[in-house]
Amino acid sequence: MLKNIVCIGAGYVGGPTMAVIADRCPEYTVTVVDINAARIEAWNSGNLPIYEPGLEEVVRRCRGRNLFYSGDIAGAIRQADVIFVSVNTPTKTFGTGAGKAADLQYLEKTARSIIKYAESDKIVVEKSTLPVRTAQALGRVLEANGRGLKFRIVSNPEFLAEGTAIRDLNAPDRVLIGGLDADAIETVASIYAHWVPREKIITTNLWSSELTKLVSNALLAQRVSSVNSISALCEKTGADIDEVTAAAGLDSRIGKKFLKAGIGFGGSCFKKDILNLVYLCGYYGLPEVAAYWEQVVKMNDFQAKRFVGKMLSSMFNTVADKRIAVFGFAFKADTGDTRESPAIAVTRQLLEEHALVRICDPKAIENARLDLAETEGDVSFFTDPYLAAEGTHAIALLTDWQEFRNLDYRKLYDMMEKPAFIFDGRNLLDAGMLFDIGFNVYPIGKKERTHF
Repeated sequence: MLKNIVCIGAGYVGGPTMAVIADRCPEYTVTVVDINAARIEAWNSGNLPIYEPGLEEVVRRCRGRNLFYSGDIAGAIRQADVIFVSVNTPTKTFGTGAGKAADLQYLEKTARSIIKYAESDKIVVEKSTLPVRTAQALGRVLEANGRGLKFRIVSNPEFLAEGTAIRDLNAPDRVLIGGLDADAIETVASIYAHWVPREKIITTNLWSSELTKLVSNALLAQRVSSVNSISALCEKTGADIDEVTAAAGLDSRIGKKFLKAGIGFGGSCFKKDILNLVYLCGYYGLPEVAAYWEQVVKMNDFQAKRFVGKMLSSMFNTVADKRIAVFGFAFKADTGDTRESPAIAVTRQLLEEHALVRICDPKAIENARLDLAETEGDVSFFTDPYLAAEGTHAIALLTDWQEFRNLDYRKLYDMMEKPAFIFDGRNLLDAGMLFDIGFNVYPIGKKERTHF
């Protein structure tokens, strides 16, 4: 029986996934490796490199028992029976396909490392988000090892939502495994079968598995952009976006999930995967399909611009030299991840308008500093929302952290310049209560409440 699992890549996917596999499969040895020594050191410390509810408890339970974090990539590859590849596949920033296609250089480098250090046959599992038919290129690299080694490739895309990753791993809607080798597929399936019911382990051909990841994220993002487009219409007509989506979501064909209006989607996957899909459609001669999906991204960008536009028009057409408290910088609650966060675009637009921006987030401040390091303007960072809001003209709530819902808004109002504004980009707060306190309140897709 295969006993040694290695994951190359200790990021948001590899770290939590391998921790849960180690927890659920105590007879396996699970080793996570990465070229980033600082990241490995953090995984071996009491301060993990990512925040995810429940993750620390799982790591603490398994680390040193059957879960190990190491920088010895060569040794791990030699010992591995199954290698999960979970390296970064960002959108290309140069050359053909720049801005849309996936940059696969890290994947190819990983494949060449496997060739270099492997001394026996391996099952190689694609865990990174990849464009369809990437396995073909990966296979060509691995087959050119010149030593007769056999590498069987399996696609096992992740469907994790940050903030609920441990819950998603422990009780997934489905586990998707695609491949061309039945024995390799069953080997990977048997890992998950330790805790996932067999009827939820779906097997497909290799290409269907690779494409399903892109399509799943594209469909979810499409719903977000669709409801955000309607939120703009609600504000113009006097309709209430929550009432509209609640009624529409009762239709069993539609359902209620991903119908919450806001300032837009973020995270490492949605935008990247949609743009990858756009590139693939163009590559295969389907420009109309490419344009359809590209509009989902354009609508997401429009929502952030519309949010700042509302701030400007509401605050007498200028925010220059006005202090703005940004509540939340992570792209969603319960994570410190700021990749593609709408807060980045909103903050940069405010700084371009010469606002004095004060950012507050319970978990994402260090990432916020990095994201804005090269952005000109007056910006400061806080973990205490009361300090961030002191003397400000407005609060822009951009992440739906529950702690922001539970703040003392009477105290905040008393600390702020008047008139005081709240722009609720997540419809998290009680607009009526805020209005009664004295705020001018601007939610998304709902009637504004002002004292003017």
